Amino acid sequence: MIWSVSWRNIWRNRTRSLVIITAIALGVFAGVYTIAFMFGWVNQRIDSVIHTEISHIQVHQSQYLETYEVHDYISDVESMQEKILKEPDVKAVSSRIIATCMITSAETGAGVQLVGIDPENEKQITNIYTKVIDGAYFEGVKSNPIVIGEKLAQKLKVKVRSKIVVTITEMDGTITGGAFRVAGIYKTANTAYDEMKAFVKADDLRNLLKIDENAGHEIAILLKDNNMEDQVLTKLKSLYPEFQILKWTEILPDMKMMTESMNFMMYIFVVIILLALGFGIVNTMLMVILERVKELGMLMAVGMNKVRVFSMIVLETVFLSITGGFLGILIALVLVALTAHTGLDLTFWAEGLNSLGFDAVIYPEIGLKDVIVVAILVVLTGIISAIYPARKAIHLNPAEALRIDM
Repeated sequence: MIWSVSWRNIWRNRTRSLVIITAIALGVFAGVYTIAFMFGWVNQRIDSVIHTEISHIQVHQSQYLETYEVHDYISDVESMQEKILKEPDVKAVSSRIIATCMITSAETGAGVQLVGIDPENEKQITNIYTKVIDGAYFEGVKSNPIVIGEKLAQKLKVKVRSKIVVTITEMDGTITGGAFRVAGIYKTANTAYDEMKAFVKADDLRNLLKIDENAGHEIAILLKDNNMEDQVLTKLKSLYPEFQILKWTEILPDMKMMTESMNFMMYIFVVIILLALGFGIVNTMLMVILERVKELGMLMAVGMNKVRVFSMIVLETVFLSITGGFLGILIALVLVALTAHTGLDLTFWAEGLNSLGFDAVIYPEIGLKDVIVVAILVVLTGIISAIYPARKAIHLNPAEALRIDM
């Protein structure tokens, strides 16, 4: 009985009810879509870090990340790769030779990190080969091919098949150089990465450095599941205690901080929206009670107890919140589904976003758990917002309320 009465009551003033439902729907829509946008934004950056820049886990000589010296290498990366690849949660493994060098063209020069890789193995770890926008991934050049970022190519003023010279320090400290020819130019969402990383074949870089055949500075590990990072990390550390083994959040701590701060900002934004909705609901329900003082007094005079009056006001508020919340969530999910395929094009801010490592096209995404949390918060906001107006209603004096001329 009380449920049907409460539902009918909210439609006694259709205009006011539709206004508050629309306000709730817009607020919930903004909250849900903002969550989806921020999740998509951060998850794209994380995906880029894992599948383009770092991988899930990296193995180095104990002091390599402090010195970046070419002589701080792992002596037998091949056998280590084979053992790590046998781990059930490991999807792929690739070793790398890394050296800081000077790279020059006919026009100018720049300091870069030269990464020697096995192109086929590296395809299993990173997606750089899919980012090539000009030329090919180590194809089309017979001797000493090099793949560089678009930003570096612009800085050096070179194009595909241009000749560039690498100046590097050998293992014994001798400064030497080698000529390479640009096979391909890649472009990622991170312009700093594009400017600082150049890729060559591992054997070519070994020849320049005069480093042992089985040596390597880095072993990159890609896992089958992101959630297995800690378990695999713990196991590898127990197997290879003499090496420094880190997951991507430890290699790039600023990414972890950014992810956590984004989540915090997202929840702050949702709380602000819910607070605004709460005040709007309180204002609306107080107006409802003021308009129905005589009616509420009559109901209490004929025997409706205070619990029923309180429940009726709360239910009216909850119905308004659920109706507006459902519409807001539905509209947000439809828009998320659409933009998840087409993406939100922020090309206007591409330069600034790329400098921070973010893509200019954002694909929003949201999980069922987050939608349920928002729905629960909307209902709770409705219930909490109804308490004060409902208390005002039950404290009305029936005799005085009946004498009020509305």
